[in-house]
Amino acid sequence: MQSSYSPDEVEILLKDITGLVEPLPAEQREPLIQSGVHYCEMLPLEYAPSEQYMAAYRNALDCYAGATAQATASLAEQLYARHGSRLTLVSLARAGIPIGILLRRYLLGKYGVPVHHYAISIIRGRGIDKNAVDHILARCPAESVQFVDGWIGKGAILYQLREALADYPQLNPQLAVLSDPAGLTDLCGTREDILIPSACLNATVTGLISRTFLRSDIIGPQDYHGAAYYREMADKDISHQFLDAIQAHFDYSAPISVPEPASAAILDIHADPRSLDRYGPVIRGIAEHYKIRDLNFIKPGIGETTRVLLRRIPWKVLVNPDYEQAMDLRHIRQLARERGVPCEPSEVPLGHYKACGLIRDLADV
Repeated sequence: MQSSYSPDEVEILLKDITGLVEPLPAEQREPLIQSGVHYCEMLPLEYAPSEQYMAAYRNALDCYAGATAQATASLAEQLYARHGSRLTLVSLARAGIPIGILLRRYLLGKYGVPVHHYAISIIRGRGIDKNAVDHILARCPAESVQFVDGWIGKGAILYQLREALADYPQLNPQLAVLSDPAGLTDLCGTREDILIPSACLNATVTGLISRTFLRSDIIGPQDYHGAAYYREMADKDISHQFLDAIQAHFDYSAPISVPEPASAAILDIHADPRSLDRYGPVIRGIAEHYKIRDLNFIKPGIGETTRVLLRRIPWKVLVNPDYEQAMDLRHIRQLARERGVPCEPSEVPLGHYKACGLIRDLADV
């Protein structure tokens, strides 16, 4: 798999499908997704950021690089305490890849440990790439493997990981993330719903690779899940600038703050993912108050709200009234203005989430 990342920093276990799939705009993808076509069978057309939006991104990077670096340090120290030098990072593509690289850079800078770092695909409703997992297990001790992602929204991918790893009892299904406002994993850098600046952009901050793809006419039974490489965006690629900006804030002598244990670290992976019983009071409150029939239309947290605005057809953005003037929502407000999406105070409690994106139900249109 091609990418703009150095192969020393990540080994990407994906099949290169560049040129084989035509990306579709959200206006074409969303009706297909809501009619039953799985999102992984299509590639989204990448959002071309306006200058105003890039200004909001640069402001986010200036304001929140330090918080992202602190969360990275906290998580890296927790992983080192557990594994020492016998650690293998496995990032969930694609949002997890820059996080895995940052963790690797921190551990290399502080402890001189050149941790091996893989990136593989996991897809909600389709599972993890078993060919990629088997590749890693043939080369690394199972007890060394740690799965990594950027953040947890309501926990859908965390559930998916735990379900998938039922076939791999030798692997630890606990997911490590920088931000976990849902309180679902013990391995996180912070419980706060922080803005991780890489969430603001798509391929141009994740090595110029697309979202992962899985369709049987292109991905064979022995293939890794697929992704495309956007070579044509090379002049806009800021993947390394993002990593360097966060790394510049690493302070190896600073005291490390470890978040409190998760409030719901043990989840019922057998519960129906469509059932409100699987989720906490925040998700239940949003679904009931706003009469949302499909829980996949609820995307809580800064990262997930940003994804809704970048990739889907949004209905509205809910803002936690306690964070009405928060600077880390500036890029969300800019995107909402550009797309004509209402950005309004939530009428129900959002807990630790600063914002929540709601996808438009096209059945109501």
